[in-house]
Amino acid sequence: METDGHSLRPTPQQARAALADTEQVRAAAAALSATPWPRWFATTLALFIAAIPPVYGGILANPQWLLPSSVWGVIMLVMTAGYLALYGVAAANWRKRTGVALRLDVLPKRAIVPLAIGLPALLLGAPHAFRATGEPLWLFAASAAGAAVSIAFHVTFVRLHRKAS
Repeated sequence: METDGHSLRPTPQQARAALADTEQVRAAAAALSATPWPRWFATTLALFIAAIPPVYGGILANPQWLLPSSVWGVIMLVMTAGYLALYGVAAANWRKRTGVALRLDVLPKRAIVPLAIGLPALLLGAPHAFRATGEPLWLFAASAAGAAVSIAFHVTFVRLHRKAS
């Protein structure tokens, strides 16, 4: 900003106040972008995760288990399409309400990396163990563990958000 050839410089106090305001805006934006998903979506996600092992186990079962493999495949496709549609609804509503997208990248890597490795191993490993042993307990144990991990992750996310706010 220049007036009459002279530049206006803020005083040190004004500069500190402006920096403090900037930091406050950054902290508020970070807290808002780390806002947890809506509860109904977290519940839907936990149910979807809980359904994956039995459905995938039914696809892999040899001989057929409760239903033919093709029916299990259709169930998996319908279930996945339904989940993706609900994710789209949750994301759109959340973006409209808060102005930010549903995001995972604001979470600590120490939480995301084990989840990104462990949950797929659990959800896909149990159906293979079921196929090898014929014991459906693997599927239901993986369902319960997957749902518990999903709920625990959501609760942790809520706590991180409260701490950041």
